[in-house]
Amino acid sequence: MRRTLFPDLFRCFIFMAGAALGSAHAAPPIETSADFALIMDYETGEILFEKAAHVPTAPASMSKLMTAAIVFEKLQSGELKLSDQFTASRKAWAKRGSKMWVGENSKITVENLLRGVIIQSGNDACIVIAENISGSEEAFAALMNAKAREWGLNDSTFANATGWPDPNHKMSMADLGTLARKIIAEYPEFYAIFAEREFTWSKIRQNNRNPILGTIEGADGLKTGHTEESGYGVVGSALVDGVRRIVVVNGLETSTDRKTESRRLMDIAFNDFEERRIFSSGAVVGDAEVFAGKAATIPLVLRDNVDVILHRSFQDKTNATVVYEGPVQAPVSAGQQLGFLRVTVDETTREYPLFAAKDVPALGFFGKVGLAAKKLLLKKEDAAS
Repeated sequence: MRRTLFPDLFRCFIFMAGAALGSAHAAPPIETSADFALIMDYETGEILFEKAAHVPTAPASMSKLMTAAIVFEKLQSGELKLSDQFTASRKAWAKRGSKMWVGENSKITVENLLRGVIIQSGNDACIVIAENISGSEEAFAALMNAKAREWGLNDSTFANATGWPDPNHKMSMADLGTLARKIIAEYPEFYAIFAEREFTWSKIRQNNRNPILGTIEGADGLKTGHTEESGYGVVGSALVDGVRRIVVVNGLETSTDRKTESRRLMDIAFNDFEERRIFSSGAVVGDAEVFAGKAATIPLVLRDNVDVILHRSFQDKTNATVVYEGPVQAPVSAGQQLGFLRVTVDETTREYPLFAAKDVPALGFFGKVGLAAKKLLLKKEDAAS
């Protein structure tokens, strides 16, 4: 049985449910020049907008987030300390591309290497970390792949610690967003490094390349990337009035495009989406008919809050329907799941379980006799008509 609810309340929201993410989301009318893009709500992990966000592609130095995350995990567990010193090999010293400028055979603390990776995007710093943790960069890449599976980064495969172009080194925008969310949530004591604007090593001062730092209110991370294969990309995050959003773009043609598009999408992330609580836990959203019970109906309640993030374009494209198989056979116990609330936004639906608000005992013997007599009478009337 279905009952559609159309109060004014249901003309103004786009739904989401707890841990359910991503592809079930209706697509808001957002355009981007990036080949790959993502807007994610940090609190829920919900993907608010995506463009080819689950397609594995060359991540360039954005995959250094994985190298950093592995170090963060080892620091948090006590396996490493920030003061530990790692030795730079000839391979690390000779690595091309963006550099921290490590010296061959030099000893560098883990703390400084992290800044070399995060702020300076040093390929050499990544290799120092990889070789000192796993013995070789190849073994560290195997660790990265194992952690990717453990952390649910199912679109990602790693061939190196740096993001250097390789056909087996791929990440999706969704995985980059998920990894950024993990770093922010689980390693807050190290996340502050991403907001640092510059770092000097070997008497060479380098600025943080993140284009949203200092230009977007509340921006505090995370990482840029660029190779000829990948184009220009960035994983960025900002916190405004207690709300955090994550934006990921890749495949842009120039660094100016990256700056313009990442800022524009971050503005959209905060200005075009609104979070609302449609129902609170315990709210009664409808009634189910009961058969052979001491009550004719039973209230249906939500166990969880229905919090939604609404794009302004969906304000007139939403309704909600109570769905259950009925009438429900008595007896019914309080807390028994009887159906669900189906919320539709545009052409997308999501469902929330509905539970019995109270007990409804079955009719006693005489009540059942009376019910049977009533049914028999109705049958005779139907036959006569």
